[in-house]
Amino acid sequence: MCGRFSIDETVIPEIEAIVGYVDSRLRGGFCGGACGRDIHPSEEAPVLAVDSCGKMQNGPCIAWYRWGVPGFDGKRLIFNARAESAAEKRMFREGVRAHRVAVPGSSFYEWNGKKEKFTFRRTDGEALFMAGFCVWTDGGERFVILTTEANESMAPVHSRMPLILEKNEIVSWITEEERLEEFLKKRPGPLERQSDYEQLSLF
Repeated sequence: MCGRFSIDETVIPEIEAIVGYVDSRLRGGFCGGACGRDIHPSEEAPVLAVDSCGKMQNGPCIAWYRWGVPGFDGKRLIFNARAESAAEKRMFREGVRAHRVAVPGSSFYEWNGKKEKFTFRRTDGEALFMAGFCVWTDGGERFVILTTEANESMAPVHSRMPLILEKNEIVSWITEEERLEEFLKKRPGPLERQSDYEQLSLF
């Protein structure tokens, strides 16, 4: 499960190192300064993707898509998909197989059964890159974040977590369909977990 994530100015240099540039919108204050900005489903956010021609020259580009696609009933917003089955779902099949993206963030949040909020970050303090894919809708291009079975950092809070990529996996995830099954079975590494009630790091 991933129902909210944050992005702040510390992510900008990492995006720039991967993409080779940072667009004016991201550089111009989208992150909201030192406090960062939380991204909720239905909001627009930057993702790393192929360029508008459907290919990459020197690496990924920055694209801006809304998070979540309308469900079949037109009411429910679907913003996560299970990595184990998304490639077989009619609604997601094309996006997972042909339109994959990496979603940058500084952290993501999850709530346990007691409605206590937990923040998850990489243990090295660097940016998170979550595996996702795009779906084309009447309202434009939208993205969905893939989730997988919780690892030891996440399991005490929730049974699911975002499928997290290492930086050296981003280009392969976006472009190499032959590695799709490998990535969909990936188990994310340990994360730092924080809340108002506890703080611990798992290595």
